[in-house]
Amino acid sequence: MFTVTGSPQDMGREYGRLCRDKVHRFVEDRESAVRIYLTERGFDGLDDLFAAGAACLEQVKSFHPAGYSEHFGIAEGAAIDPVRLFTTANMTDVRDILILPEISPPTEDEGCTAALLPPEITRDGNALQGQTWDLNGPDVEHIIALHRIPDNGPETWTVTCAGCQTLMGMNAHGVTVGTTNLKTHGAKVGVPYLSVLHLALQQGSLAEASEVVGKAPVAGSHSYWMGDAEQGVEWERTPQAAFDRTTKSGALARSNHCLFDENISLETDLSESTRERCSRMKTLLGQATDHSVDSLKQLFADRSDGRLSINRFAEDNSGATTNAVVVCNPADRELWACRGPADQGIWEQLEFAQKA
Repeated sequence: MFTVTGSPQDMGREYGRLCRDKVHRFVEDRESAVRIYLTERGFDGLDDLFAAGAACLEQVKSFHPAGYSEHFGIAEGAAIDPVRLFTTANMTDVRDILILPEISPPTEDEGCTAALLPPEITRDGNALQGQTWDLNGPDVEHIIALHRIPDNGPETWTVTCAGCQTLMGMNAHGVTVGTTNLKTHGAKVGVPYLSVLHLALQQGSLAEASEVVGKAPVAGSHSYWMGDAEQGVEWERTPQAAFDRTTKSGALARSNHCLFDENISLETDLSESTRERCSRMKTLLGQATDHSVDSLKQLFADRSDGRLSINRFAEDNSGATTNAVVVCNPADRELWACRGPADQGIWEQLEFAQKA
């Protein structure tokens, strides 16, 4: 866990300095993996990838100037090229700009499982949110918790990879955010998902965070969730469309396939486990009306479907492993995080210095 304070650029510099070695290892591992990925699909080297990353970084400059400045601070503190860091941090979006406009890549079982619970099915009558973060198994070594105390704006916690901005987390107002990966044709130069989440987490209310996600000129496809003590909201975003749903109609589960027809028509290579994980989470959420932080942790540890389960192990050989899990109780400003699978890692509460 790392804590940084000050202006956006000051926080970035301190973050980069504190995590310098971790940042370099993360970038090297991501570059090695994507080089293989692109070579298998007919691309020679990483020049096109970095060009797309540089174009997306330029989009962030106007979308979120403070976040842009913070990123350059991270790169300066870590002594690494800012385009190289930005590209590897946002790898799923940037690579899709090259791959998904026309090419249908072979199926890969990357992805995550998210759950948004309305007050009606929780023990204390408060909304809860959470998710697993599932990607390449080796990425678990790069997972960190970053505590930001800015000069201006809310205090935030994020669970992310070293050198990256917001992935999933909570701010001192009790606004929570997270994401799962989707794959659709039509990826293009735009604002990558970490920058969207980073700006959303700095909002003072759920409504403001939702507006950021709904209007962002995104580069690739993702589901974005956010919540507070009263409800959860989810957006299914592609560069072409934006669809939302809320927990006012009941609990929401999400994995890695589109749910809206316009996006389904653009969808490609679904992961092997996505429908099983989503269906299982829906079933588990519907089995009780007294869910709690502890019971949600247990749901994310579920292994009912073997290698296709919510909780994903390296030995499943599925191409994805649960690298981190978060459970959010916004009413009490409780953010719980686990590095690795929910039943194998150590759960830590990420506490705020002040509660807004």
